Amino acid sequence: MEKIGVVGLGIMGAGIVEVFAKANFSVVGIAESDAAVELGQSNLAKSLNRAVSREKITSEQAADITARVSWGTDFALLKDCDLVVEAAPEIMSLKAKIFAELDSHVKASAILASNTSSLSVTEISQATNRRSRVVGLHFFNPAPVQKFVEVISTDHSDSDVISTVVELAKSLGKEPAQIGDQPGFIVNKLLLRYLNHAVRLIDDGLSTRDTIDAAMRELAHFPMGPLELLDLVGLDTSVEVLNTIYDDTGLDTDGPASGLTARVNIGDFGRKSGKGFYSYEQPHVAATSDDDMAKSRVYVELLNAYLDSAREMRDSGYATESDINLGMKLGCGLPEGPFETIARIGSDRLPVN
Repeated sequence: MEKIGVVGLGIMGAGIVEVFAKANFSVVGIAESDAAVELGQSNLAKSLNRAVSREKITSEQAADITARVSWGTDFALLKDCDLVVEAAPEIMSLKAKIFAELDSHVKASAILASNTSSLSVTEISQATNRRSRVVGLHFFNPAPVQKFVEVISTDHSDSDVISTVVELAKSLGKEPAQIGDQPGFIVNKLLLRYLNHAVRLIDDGLSTRDTIDAAMRELAHFPMGPLELLDLVGLDTSVEVLNTIYDDTGLDTDGPASGLTARVNIGDFGRKSGKGFYSYEQPHVAATSDDDMAKSRVYVELLNAYLDSAREMRDSGYATESDINLGMKLGCGLPEGPFETIARIGSDRLPVN
């Protein structure tokens, strides 16, 4: 491969542009308007400037990376690309429209990839006449930093295409997991189930926001509490992903908790709206709780549910223990994977007091 296209130039799309340009590929960044193209250019420049200020790269290297990228709004600019990665918002109709347009502009030998974090790659591929050359290529945010990548195949994906994309991800310095098409894939399915379970504890009157977040930071040593993390991810985004998972599984536990949907319905989306489970009018301060017994109960409840989901995913044959561990560590920033936790505690579950 020599030339890569990226469609959608938000923070994630610009990050993917940077990943490929750093790896010495020629990159074409495409967005729907001149203003969106300018935003993509600005996002790339800000990221490279941060890297220079932190002495990760030199100013000369930043200039070289920038020079490898061309920009525009016309899909015809992608005609010579060997791979095109779509990085548009998580809206199926939008992604299908983009793939249909790509199909008429990109050469027949090119691979088309979606950076979707939860939607069906199979359904996206139906918008094209090259279903065998469509894959999921899910980078994690920020793409230049996060090492984990999910490579998603469908029943129609050519095995050579999948192996090509897996090797490409490795050449970018990423740690790819090759998996099938299932809503949420590895990381978002396990993560959103865990976050949703935390909200249900509040909905059912079993715990409080501060106790839950303090428990998982202090006892599980997770970098953030689940409700803090929901605010960061976006409550609206989380509801959309959970609905996608629920539509597939039909399990009541996968349906968005009422505490999530109620906040979304009034426009409390988390940090991006200024209010979610917490208010962000002032700098956020991590929640604390002195109730050690309550924190212990929360820790056992949430950790056991998370470990159960991980075992269920492994036992279904969807993903290996190694890929699940890798995804939750590198994709979520957790201190260890679920099967490493099981090995450490010497049991499939923590005892319930």
